[in-house]
Amino acid sequence: MSVSLLPGLRRLRAYQPSWLRGDVLAGVTVAAYLVPQCMAYGELAGVAPIAGLWAILPAMLLYALFGSSPQLSVGPESTTAVMTAAAIAPIAAGDPLVYASFASLLAVLVGVVCVLGAWARLGFLAELLSKPILVGYMAGVAVIMISGQIGKISGLELEAKSLAGELLEVARRSNEIHLPTLILALGVLAFLLLIQRWFPTAPGPLLAVLLAVAAVSLFQLDQAGVAVIGEIPAGLPSLALPSAIAPGTFKTLLTAAAGIALVGYSDNVLTARAFAARGGYRIDANQELLALGAVNLGTGLMQGFPVSSSGSRTAISASLGSRSQLFSLVAFVVVLVVLLFLRPLLAQFPQAALGAIVIYAALRLIDIGELKRLRHFERSEFRLALITCAGVLFTDILMGVGLAVALSVIALFARLVRPHDAVLGQVPRLGGLHDVDDWQGASTIPGLMLYRYDAPLCFANAEDFRRRALAAIAAEATPVRWFVLNAEAIVEIDITAADVLQEFQRELTANGIVFAMARTKQDLYQQLSRTGFVDRVGPERFYPTLPEAIAAFRREVGERVG
Repeated sequence: MSVSLLPGLRRLRAYQPSWLRGDVLAGVTVAAYLVPQCMAYGELAGVAPIAGLWAILPAMLLYALFGSSPQLSVGPESTTAVMTAAAIAPIAAGDPLVYASFASLLAVLVGVVCVLGAWARLGFLAELLSKPILVGYMAGVAVIMISGQIGKISGLELEAKSLAGELLEVARRSNEIHLPTLILALGVLAFLLLIQRWFPTAPGPLLAVLLAVAAVSLFQLDQAGVAVIGEIPAGLPSLALPSAIAPGTFKTLLTAAAGIALVGYSDNVLTARAFAARGGYRIDANQELLALGAVNLGTGLMQGFPVSSSGSRTAISASLGSRSQLFSLVAFVVVLVVLLFLRPLLAQFPQAALGAIVIYAALRLIDIGELKRLRHFERSEFRLALITCAGVLFTDILMGVGLAVALSVIALFARLVRPHDAVLGQVPRLGGLHDVDDWQGASTIPGLMLYRYDAPLCFANAEDFRRRALAAIAAEATPVRWFVLNAEAIVEIDITAADVLQEFQRELTANGIVFAMARTKQDLYQQLSRTGFVDRVGPERFYPTLPEAIAAFRREVGERVG
């Protein structure tokens, strides 16, 4: 599927009037949800909360043009926000202006990485993060998010940086906790959890914002020491190019950008695919990579920070009947109105309530149900999720990205290195040939070994194939006279494996065992021909089907099966 330039624009040109009601309703509701949420994610990313709203504006516009999903909601979200903070905090030296500049540059670099990836057609890289890896990774990110809000909801300036250290420090300084701040934060969190349970489609964060602002005004909590956002700059963000930085800092940010691009794109395409499956349409993975690149370039140039997709906002828009990206354009207009006319209201929003919204979002990232499903399905998958979570918590979040990818590759490699194999035989009252280990009463044909290896043969598993095939031969009660390799799962072979296969064939021949192959694909046959293996074995020993191989064995050996 080719990467087209503006699929969203083509879809909007073909807009159907019957979609309008659902799109407008979804747009207004999503805007009500994202205003407090994006401010909280701005805080989480380490920039001014208003930057979260600045970041959403170019994101919604550009995705509406470049994106291939009619329902996906893009913009600030928790994972990329916390990864941004993890990348920039160590190098910004506490200077808010430098921090904001680095955040914008990081978004631009993420955009460049994604655009180059789309040009190189690297959309398949999202497949490197398996489900257990993503579940464990998100759980680890959630814990880090919660850890970062402990100071905000307790009213303490914490010196500790780890979750355990922060909890110990809070316990040690419990007499210093600012009770009005803590009560307000816990109240907002409880309200959000109750709204989620009883009214899942309601704009809970918006209602929490209004109630928190009302509480600050009514009880004068700001005068009682409850921190509020304070004055918000007038106007809208302007176009600005990131400042030049030192080569070492640039390298650090570029490395972080690659990790953020991988995780952000994986989240983007997985969310888009999930809703495409529900809606009966398809998305283009490479187009999504291009769209994410365009979105981050625009956000970076408008003084924002890296963004991706939001599963919660996408779910809200879908539940309200969105059918096109017009819902994003409606949300864009609503956010503009908020920025231009409702800044005084946002200025009274308490920091503790922002922390509660972040904790609420973090709790939704910990998928207990999915962890239970992994544990029930396969313990190894469950352990992989736990290892990934631990890696994120005990290294750092960017190292966790590398660990997650490495674990996914190792898991894939392990399946290739030691795949399933089978000795095929006959089962009473059941036609065909089957794995004798799977069926009680199954038996092999005396003197004939039908062996299947369920993976391509390559340098990584060639010796495993040879060892297990010889072990299967040795385990037969009747001496094996023919060995037939069922090659239906062997789609290709490399030169290392071809040499091992020739060595294996010579070993069998030396022991008086005939080697043959069945169900060999033409591509594999051509590869073996180029190595001289077909001439060595003899073209007549390559059978198109297993029954033909069995018939040839019976003709030559004269065995009869009872």
